[in-house]
Formats: sequence, structure tokens, C-alpha cells
Amino acid sequence: MKKDPQRRVDYDQVAPVYDMRFAYYAGTQKGIGAALVDLVGQVHAHHVLEVGCGTGHWLRLLALHGCKLHGLDLSLGMLCRARIAGAANLVQGGAEALPFPAAMFDLVFCVSALHHFADAGAFIRAARLLLRPGGALAIIGLNPHSGRDHWYLYDCFPGTLQADLGRYPSPGAIVDWMIAAGFDVVRWQEVERLRDRRAGRDILAEPMLHKNSTSQLTLLTDEEYSLGIARIRAAIANTEAIGEEPVFSVDVSLQMVAGLLEK
Repeated sequence: MKKDPQRRVDYDQVAPVYDMRFAYYAGTQKGIGAALVDLVGQVHAHHVLEVGCGTGHWLRLLALHGCKLHGLDLSLGMLCRARIAGAANLVQGGAEALPFPAAMFDLVFCVSALHHFADAGAFIRAARLLLRPGGALAIIGLNPHSGRDHWYLYDCFPGTLQADLGRYPSPGAIVDWMIAAGFDVVRWQEVERLRDRRAGRDILAEPMLHKNSTSQLTLLTDEEYSLGIARIRAAIANTEAIGEEPVFSVDVSLQMVAGLLEK
């Protein structure tokens, strides 16, 4: 699944505000961390690579579990943030030509990154070659194809859902790619459910409404973004006029597809 190279987020620009998502959802993203730690234990991972490591948030979590960690990201700005925060063994590079020797890692993973890779299937094939016998590849991300999730951004900023349907491979597609790449066991599960609710004007102070806070908003033109904010303000004004408050809600799941190799 190749992506349009014109639809790329400039993460050098996003890097200064990227970590606010972790502060905003503090205490609600424990499932992702728990799933990664569980995989480390299952495959007895010592050498671990995160592809699309960003500011190193998940690497710092796994550092508490005695792993020798490596992180790769295309954005130098994100890697600088990761280095300042204490993440080690960082490399700048792309996901389809991973600059590491074969059979180097026990675990390769990416969190909320696969939809940015130019060719997700090529990444999975490349990652498979980096794994030792008994190793695992884990991919965690949104699944806008489910039809069960709700996110006010999709309602207020027309075109964002359609864009995500084109950017995000479905978990079923990821399973197929992993099987084709030669993984012996492939598992698919929900690891996180993000829920939030803002009423009325509280939504206007939400950090996640900043244009550089999510790739969904970053990819919009300034005009598209301004029109979405105007829709939110209009919804607030219209409901306040009749003595009510609009509710802006988030209820989305994060799915993990994990491919494992036999020893």
C-alpha cells in the first residue's frame, strides 16, 4: 500500500508540541505500554527497535525493563527531542530501507506510525528480516475502517475521515502482509480505548485541537482548519442560544497486530 508522497506531515515542525498528546491522555494510554511490556516478556526481548520512534516516549518506557533499545525516525527534529529526553541509539532513516543488519532484534514495533510509511507492506517485509528466531513485530494504530469509533474531529473537519481511510491500512491488511512476509503466528487485538468528552466552550481550550497536535489536522490547509474551527464555534453559539451545550466526544480504539516467529 503506497502512499501519496505529497501528503506527508512535517514532523520537524510538529516536534515541539508532539508530546502534549501524552500529557493530555495521561493515565489513559496504559494499554499500549502494557501490551509492549507483555511482548518483551513473551519473546524475552533484549534488543528492541522502534520504527517511527518520534520523541522516544515508548522507548523510555521500555528502558525500565532492561532492554537494549534502538529508535529510528525520518524526522531529525523528533530525534533531537528523543535524545534530549534520554532515548539512546537513535538513527535517522526511512521505514522501507531499515539500516540495520539482519537478525539483529528480538522485537521491532511501531506505534501510530505505519500510516506515515510510504509502503507499509515493504516495511513489514523489511522488519521481518531484522528479527531473530522467536522474535516479534508489533504494529499499533487507529482503525478508522471499523465504523465503530467516534471522534469529533471527523465530524467538524470534513475530509479527515476520508483521508484516514486512505492513510491507515486496516488490521486485516496488516495481518495479510505479515502472513505473506513469513510470520508463523499473527495476532490481532484491541490494546487501548481512548475516551474523552468536552462540553461547550471547554473544547476551544483543548490542546488536541491545535493544528499541529495531530496529523489529521496538520494535513489540512489553513483554510480547511479555520473552517473547522468556525464550525465548532457555530455549534457552540447555536446550542447556547437555546440554553444547551454541544458535546464533543472521543471514543476510538487502538489495535495491535503482532507477528511472531518460531524459534
